[in-house]
Amino acid sequence: MVFFGNILVINTKNGIINYMKIGIDTFASAGGRSGVGVYLLELLKRLPSNAKFEFFGWDYDRYIYTDAAPSCEYVSRCRFNGRTASMLWHLLRYPSFALNRDYKTCFFPAAHRNIPHHSPCLAIGTVHDMAGYWGTRKTRESLGLIRMILPDLLRHLDRIIAVSEFVKQELIDLVNVRESNITVIPNGVDTNVFYPRSRNEESVVLIQPFSFSRPYILYAARLDHPVKNHVNLIKAFGIFKERTKFPHRLVLAGGDSRNADIVKYNVSVSKYRSDIFLTGHFPFTSLPELYAGADFVVYPSMYEGFGLGVLEAMASGVPVACARAASLPEAADHAALYFDPADPEEMADRMVDLTDRELAYSLSQKGLERARAFSWDECAKKTFSLILE
Repeated sequence: MVFFGNILVINTKNGIINYMKIGIDTFASAGGRSGVGVYLLELLKRLPSNAKFEFFGWDYDRYIYTDAAPSCEYVSRCRFNGRTASMLWHLLRYPSFALNRDYKTCFFPAAHRNIPHHSPCLAIGTVHDMAGYWGTRKTRESLGLIRMILPDLLRHLDRIIAVSEFVKQELIDLVNVRESNITVIPNGVDTNVFYPRSRNEESVVLIQPFSFSRPYILYAARLDHPVKNHVNLIKAFGIFKERTKFPHRLVLAGGDSRNADIVKYNVSVSKYRSDIFLTGHFPFTSLPELYAGADFVVYPSMYEGFGLGVLEAMASGVPVACARAASLPEAADHAALYFDPADPEEMADRMVDLTDRELAYSLSQKGLERARAFSWDECAKKTFSLILE
């Protein structure tokens, strides 16, 4: 057993170097379709070459992750689908699995959702938010169970990566994780994908199979009430239309989630329902064009662990107004306008402000500068440095 650079080498037989073996948990990453899934895929595109990585998770996710890192093996685990099955597998089966696979370190990119209680190897996890602890999508019974179990599971991790200072403080305050055990590594934004696009004089943005009439205001988030706060945005949009008589439409891009029916009902009773467009699930690959075509983005979410959508809008050169809540001010800093997410009147005030061309241009320039501060290359470099140290 020797060290090769800063990487532990297990053995050198016949002159062949065998690097330490690292397991990467792909459970709870939604097949790359969620924020956590994007995070994992961006890291996998940047795997360092001085260690051996192996993935494990649902069989149906196999090709999503091996396509991102073709040289890595994928081990299918847990025959039954669903969060409960995944949780039980991590608690009961993971320890022997990790031991048999001879992992020296395991990385859990969704540690706020799925982690084991015990690991036979070094365990490092990323916490993207503490929404599960707050019970934003839980029944009272399941919330009590989570608050009893989650803190102990998180404290058993050898190292925790928090995606923001906000999440770090929640880990300290809510679950008593030692500050010295937490490293803040922000997510990145891909400026090769999200960037300003030239605007022509056409009044319609065509993104198959959709057609979006300009001008439009955008909010891209799953329909999750009350956390994503669509209802107050719909009310604010009505106030905005009453005050300005402007032709703007409101595009709500995101699939159904908890209490989506409440959001849809509020759209149906709005005086301006004909100007509100619900896309349903919107393909991630088409989001950059949708952002770039918007006049401005409003992000009213009550709770975010990081606020990637805000930075994607900024990287697209679009001015942003967002909630003065959770991690959003940390992500947007000086490059956005802010409002109280519980106050539709104040939200409408900021929407009116963003129709001022001079202010909108100033914010778009500040947003571009702010987005450049968040790099997936830097995120991956710091993450794998921690995993391999």
